[in-house]
This record gives sequence, structure tokens and C-alpha cells, in this order.
Amino acid sequence: MNTKSKNSQEDSGDDNLDEFVEFTTDIDPELVEICNDSGAQTKEAKAIYMTSRNIARKIVGDETPEDRIRQRCVISTGDPSVAEIMKFKNDPINSGVDAIKKGSPIFVDIRMVKAGITTKGHNCDVICVLDRDENAEIAHKYGITRTAAGFLKCKDEIEGAIIAIGNAPSAAITVCRLIEHGVRPALVVGTPVGFVNSAESKEMVRNMDVPSITCEGTRGGTPIAVACVNELVSIAHEKQECE
Repeated sequence: MNTKSKNSQEDSGDDNLDEFVEFTTDIDPELVEICNDSGAQTKEAKAIYMTSRNIARKIVGDETPEDRIRQRCVISTGDPSVAEIMKFKNDPINSGVDAIKKGSPIFVDIRMVKAGITTKGHNCDVICVLDRDENAEIAHKYGITRTAAGFLKCKDEIEGAIIAIGNAPSAAITVCRLIEHGVRPALVVGTPVGFVNSAESKEMVRNMDVPSITCEGTRGGTPIAVACVNELVSIAHEKQECE
């Protein structure tokens, strides 16, 4: 088959996608119009987001910025009870929003968290600490996890930054050690998940004298960490548009 005929078939295939396209929710133009999530770019995505948001508002309430974070976490997990375990310490909303408006970097523990954070509505660099110790030299030298080693590698860069940990308790513990030695991130979002040190590491974060958003117990994970950061981006973007 020559290149021309191959390209012709490919183009033809793209032109015949109508039979595969089906909306997954009713597209209410009003929902599309009021959607304030910069990550939702198409009409269907905006309608899905706002339909979910309206359900979450009824579950969680909608009186404070903290409620907005809780709503997003409920949406991201499909679990209304997640709203009850979210904890906010030392004015984390304002601290996080200010950092985002300044374009402060966002350091994350794993690539899945980085992939989930929206690239729209902010100018912050999102940095996975695993990429700072690519050959795991520090991890092997000290016998620690790669995420913990990654934060040690970044210890001179996280002053005034946002830290988002969605997976690794060891990373949260390491960040707490750095804070004890004088490092002051703008915000720590700590939602590591699991049965080993997860609850304990999040309690350590809450006991630090820095702004933090965490969840209680063994539950947590990437979706919650990403939801917290993305909602802060939305709030920051709204504030910038009003200024």
C-alpha cells in the first residue's frame, strides 16, 4: 500500500467516528456556562464535572473553601465519607492559593500525582521528586525509599513550595524531618495511603507548624492529593480573574 492510499484510509477513519460517539451525561448549557474547573475543556467534560459538583455540594455542604476541597475529594473517590476525614491545619487554603498565584513549584511524591494535577490555570512547575534521584543513588546509599530520597534531594528547593504526597508515608515522614530542621513549605498536602505508617505519617504532618491538608486513618491516595491541589488551583484562578 502506498503512503497516499494509507493516509487516505486513516483520514476516512477519522471522518467516520460518529457511530462511536455517545455523551455520558446530559449536557445542560447552563452547567457548561458556569463550570469553573480549568481542567474540564470540552462541553461533555464540563457537564460531567458540574453534575458531580452539584451532587457533592448536597452531600458536603457549600459554605467554606474547605467545603470545596471536601467536595472535590468526594468526587475523586466516589466516597461521601471521605469528607469526614479531611483535616485542615494552619490556614492551608490561603497559603496554598497564595503560593499558586506566585507560581511556586509543586513537589509531588510519585508520577501519578504529577499526571493528575491540571496544567491549566496556573504557572507552577510540577516536579516529581523521583526524577531528582533518577538512579536511586541516595535511596541505595541510605537504604530508604526512593520517594524519601527524592525529597532529601530537593531539600534546598521546597522552601515556600507546595508539597503533595498521595502515596508514600515515608515521603511524608521525611518532609516532617525537613520541617523540624527549619524548612518551611507553603503547604503540605499529605494523603498517603496504606497500613504501614500511613495514619502515623499524616498525624506527624498535622503536628507540624506549617499549613497542611491531610486525611485521617489508613485511607488516602493519589486521587485525594490531586483533588486538593486542583481545587486550590481553581480557587486561585478565580481570585486572579477577579483582581
